Amino acid sequence: MADSNIEELQRIRALSQQGGGEERIKKHKAAGKMTAHERIDLLLDKGSFREIDAFVMHRETNFGMWDRRIPGDSVVTGWGTIDGRLVYVFSQDFTVFGGSLSMVHAEKVCKIMDMAMRNGAPIIGLNDSGGARIQEGVVSLGGYADIFLRNTLASGVVPQISAIMGPCAGGAVYSPALTDYIFMVKNTSHMFITGPDVVKAVTGEDVTFEELGGAITHSSVSGVAHLATESEADCLYLIRELLSYLPSNNMEDPPFRSSSDDALRTEAALDTLVPDNPNKPYDIKDAIRLIVDNSNFYEIQPDYAQNIVVGYARLGGFPVGIVANQPMVLAGVLDINASEKAGRFVRFCDSFNIPLIVFEDVPGFLPGVDQEHGGIIRHGAKLLYAFCEATVPKITVVTRKAYGGAYCVMNSKHIRADLNLAWPTAEIAVMGAEGAVNIIFRRELAEADDPVARRNELVEEYSERFANPYAAARHGYVDDVIEPNQTRPRLINALNMLQNKRDNNPPKKHGNIPL
Repeated sequence: MADSNIEELQRIRALSQQGGGEERIKKHKAAGKMTAHERIDLLLDKGSFREIDAFVMHRETNFGMWDRRIPGDSVVTGWGTIDGRLVYVFSQDFTVFGGSLSMVHAEKVCKIMDMAMRNGAPIIGLNDSGGARIQEGVVSLGGYADIFLRNTLASGVVPQISAIMGPCAGGAVYSPALTDYIFMVKNTSHMFITGPDVVKAVTGEDVTFEELGGAITHSSVSGVAHLATESEADCLYLIRELLSYLPSNNMEDPPFRSSSDDALRTEAALDTLVPDNPNKPYDIKDAIRLIVDNSNFYEIQPDYAQNIVVGYARLGGFPVGIVANQPMVLAGVLDINASEKAGRFVRFCDSFNIPLIVFEDVPGFLPGVDQEHGGIIRHGAKLLYAFCEATVPKITVVTRKAYGGAYCVMNSKHIRADLNLAWPTAEIAVMGAEGAVNIIFRRELAEADDPVARRNELVEEYSERFANPYAAARHGYVDDVIEPNQTRPRLINALNMLQNKRDNNPPKKHGNIPL
């Protein structure tokens, strides 16, 4: 009797493991995709996965569904470890009813999310689904809403990461959209509210799956996805790497890793990085890599709003979030997309106790009718709000330009930055010298015998007076002017100094960020 019981257990478990069966698995793999279990095995530490609800089956009786039940239904759920740290995971199985979401599918996902919240560990969702299970009607829609609620409640409590490994359409897209990071796989994953056929019927536009909602589109045009990866294996590896910078929950500090990189290391190349010509660009990522531990910089959204750079690194072993203007793209100006990209990143770092390092070289906000009509005022205010609200250690290094309102927005001393440093090449002013002279001396230039020569004289005078960090330093808005080669040791020293920082916002239910 005991042997037969064990055999029955093994039989049912085998049914659950094989998902939709050999033929569907074969077709699935022919499309270049892994199975739900294979993805989990590659994502997690070897042998650490513990599956639950492998015997759950759907409860639908209409449309002959009762005779088409598979143990585990269309999603695999459980927990395991990444680098020895607990994570919860669900992986949708496209070989079972196209990975469609049934009531029990949603219940399995909700159970895992509830466990993650109670135990303070990240949630990773591997999405590969045709959407709501039509045979179950509104019940499946209710299941999505149950998940959306949990995504929202978990926001800022535990990290939530979504990997789009196949289709993700209609209402299904809103669960990933509510999570902190979205990874997509080139050529095999898609996200959209309505597919190409509906778009064609409604608007007359001809568009392919890739053009409408592929990984390249969402990582470079819409900004929905944070990273587009070359393969599923790359996607899962990059998720593991991302988690190495993040705490398990909002009550923990991010994981410290001792570094072989000397905390006192100086970099002479930084002294000549900024060109003498203030209008000549340079790559801020060169500065970042010279400063951080072992030159390792994990960039987020590298192909979207490239005029601002955000990502993770370590300084002296401490994980930090980096926000940097990029002079190589649009001279590093702030526009609508850059403001949103950086604002969301800043808020995530603040939610999870990750210190912020800002490298500032910003000539202002992008002018133009499109920007104004698109709401640059409102969108720019999102980044301002994020920095003002953040209570984590916040350090700014002004490498060159810090002009106008953008100076205020980029973590200035006035919005509770803890330490503001400047390189000797810094220019902190209301605007550039030429623009300022055109306004201040408009009448004098109009009356001058040689307006060009007089204008050049005035620009030089204005530059000497304001196009430097010392006027701001005299007011205490810059705490110190440093040699660029000293940036790494100064930042590491500041992070150590700020380890016990305490700061609070006024008691409130929540603020009203200008969405």
